[in-house]
Amino acid sequence: MAEVYRRLAGVEEAHAELWRKRLEASGALPGTLRPGWRNRTLAFLARRFGPAFVLPTLNTMEQLDSRRYDRQSDAAAAGLPQAERSHARLLKAIAGGRDGGMPGATLARLEGRHRSGGNALRAAVLGANDGLVSNLSLVAGVAGAAVEGHALLVTGLAGLIAGACSMAMGEWLSVTSARELYQSQIATESDELAQSPDEEKEELVLIYQSKGLGEAQAKALAEQLMASHGTAIDALAREELGIDPEALGGSAWAAAGVSFGLFALGAVVPVAPFLFLQGQAALFGAFVASALALFTVGAATSLFTGRGLVFSGLRQLAFGLGAAAITYGIGLAVGVRLGN
Repeated sequence: MAEVYRRLAGVEEAHAELWRKRLEASGALPGTLRPGWRNRTLAFLARRFGPAFVLPTLNTMEQLDSRRYDRQSDAAAAGLPQAERSHARLLKAIAGGRDGGMPGATLARLEGRHRSGGNALRAAVLGANDGLVSNLSLVAGVAGAAVEGHALLVTGLAGLIAGACSMAMGEWLSVTSARELYQSQIATESDELAQSPDEEKEELVLIYQSKGLGEAQAKALAEQLMASHGTAIDALAREELGIDPEALGGSAWAAAGVSFGLFALGAVVPVAPFLFLQGQAALFGAFVASALALFTVGAATSLFTGRGLVFSGLRQLAFGLGAAAITYGIGLAVGVRLGN
């Protein structure tokens, strides 16, 4: 895999060299080739957590960029469109496989509602965003009802713990349910193999023929796999059910723990100022800290969306503060009504 990545990098560097020469030929100064902030961040994450952590993001970006050269005559003459589409197909194959440097089954299941092709980076960002926006809205709503000080702190901490526990339990149930479903399906397949081995072998033959193998080759491969019960079950689970028997949904407890931590990481931001400040200063600090965190989360999403950093940050800031403003208004209306 390292050699594959090196070859991909070599082709991309050749593309950059092509444009550098074209710029020089036109009298322009191309300057020094330097990676942008997004690429530097992805490189850091890849070094820290391994290529699997950023591979889905790179795959998505490559799919989006694969046809951008199609209408450029200079690029087409140099064969760049074909190379980019080849890279897109290759990265898609690596991202969908088991051997692309992708051992992190737990990381691929950080937060069940936001899974996207094993994209742990996306799950981490959105998991923290859940805690941030929900707890900010909770604190804002209670503050709108003219509740201050110690009560706001207790409310924020309660929202943090309740939300994180709910997320962790939901993730635990999600992974456990998936595991139990897969185990049930594999057990059923095992029973069918024991009762009707010839039919199961024929299913494998048909599957491999549908993938392009000749009949003789498909039969020979099926015969070889059926020689061992364990190997046959493994093959049937993968090929017929689409299940990896070695994964089975990953660790439910690890997924729950990560989900709890990510939600709490975001939810603590609106609460922290109340630990150090009092009154309006604490409330102001909570909104400022949350605004900075919202912008940061939005900027982080641009890593896997390809949108601009400022645009993504401001969009997330607007949505988050909008949600807080709505709950603040509701709290204010309820507080006035109760006061009367």
